[in-house]
Amino acid sequence: MNDTLPRWRRVAILADRVIAPVVVFCLAYLASLALLPRFFHLFQWAAFISVVIATAVAVLLWERGRARIGLFVSPRLALVEGVAGVVFAIALIGTADLLILLTTGMRHSFEGRFPGAEVLAVFLPAVFHEELLFRGYPFQKLWRWRPLFAVIFVSIVFAALHGANSAVTPVGLLNVFLGGVLLSYAYARYERLWFPIGLHLGWNLMSGPVLGYEVSGYPPAASILDTEGPGPELLTGGGFGIEGSVWMTVVEVLAILLLVRAGRSALAPRRRPGEGSL
Repeated sequence: MNDTLPRWRRVAILADRVIAPVVVFCLAYLASLALLPRFFHLFQWAAFISVVIATAVAVLLWERGRARIGLFVSPRLALVEGVAGVVFAIALIGTADLLILLTTGMRHSFEGRFPGAEVLAVFLPAVFHEELLFRGYPFQKLWRWRPLFAVIFVSIVFAALHGANSAVTPVGLLNVFLGGVLLSYAYARYERLWFPIGLHLGWNLMSGPVLGYEVSGYPPAASILDTEGPGPELLTGGGFGIEGSVWMTVVEVLAILLLVRAGRSALAPRRRPGEGSL
């Protein structure tokens, strides 16, 4: 924002360009979420539809119908960045899992069951819902105003909404917060949503349906592998899953540093043609 303008003018611009559209988005989201479960029995799909409605309302009212949320790109670009996010997630979760196996008595057993129906009913819509909610329109409005504030604030909200999850621990909440930071910088890497969507989806599927951990306290209905054996909760993650492990903390911090060092796009928003600074 131009500091040479009078204070009242800066506040008015901030209210018009950031605060008002974010508030409208939130109100539209909560209103849709309150109404849709009456017609949809699957909560995650209802939540996803709610965030789509809220995004459409905010874009129509404040962006004159021009969507700038990094979702509508070529199929090839979406596929490349989405797959890159999945591969990155597999590497991160795989590393944390290996560290747990090396430092505890926990082991994997083969179950050979993949919860395909649950992936479609829960995991897939949950990822798109959370990415549109936490890295979509409201985050991006804050990001173009104050990038660091956007990352920290949205990640705190992201963690707080996991605070009532089953078997939650302080380490688990810290790791969910760090996960929010990681996903925020995943968006910032390209200023598009497909890399964080792939990262988030790969993270959840690798943790639960593949390795057999709880996903932020949510136990998958089935999994290819299962986890069993002794070990301190601080290392294994306990009932919260792999995100409750301090090894996950180490992996997330290193991954965040890697993304931040990947380029300037992870440090400050790029300005689009005709777009002024707040």
